[in-house]
Amino acid sequence: MKVVFGSPGTWSGLLLRTGQWVFAGASIGVMLSAFGFSNYTAFCYLIASMGLQALWSLGLACLDIYALKVKRDLHNPLLVSLFVVGDWVTAALSLAAACSSAGVTVLFVRDTDFCKAYPQFSCGRYQISTTMAFITWLLVATSSLVMFWILTSA
Repeated sequence: MKVVFGSPGTWSGLLLRTGQWVFAGASIGVMLSAFGFSNYTAFCYLIASMGLQALWSLGLACLDIYALKVKRDLHNPLLVSLFVVGDWVTAALSLAAACSSAGVTVLFVRDTDFCKAYPQFSCGRYQISTTMAFITWLLVATSSLVMFWILTSA
């Protein structure tokens, strides 16, 4: 199997997984600090999706650290197949959560002027959390494409 940027068990793979974990965690943290997020299903779904993404990315980052420490190759076809499925599932969930949160945020900020009418709501935090979710998705999409490329090149 080819070794490309973001391959499992490499420094670039560890960097990619760490970025996913950091941005997913930041998205969760910012959304949890926003007032009134729990009243809206899209924001709760964002937290759940980013939580799953953070756990998946942290687990794979730990696996990358282990592989780097013991100098082990993680390009086993069965293992890479598991990575492909996990990455594609979490990528789909992350994109759906980011898009639904973005839709609600746009509705609040631009379409209904809800944020101007109720300044106690943290619309800026909703926007920041949604942006972090999209960054997480970009990193996950990169990872899932790399894993798929590695699997098909075997």
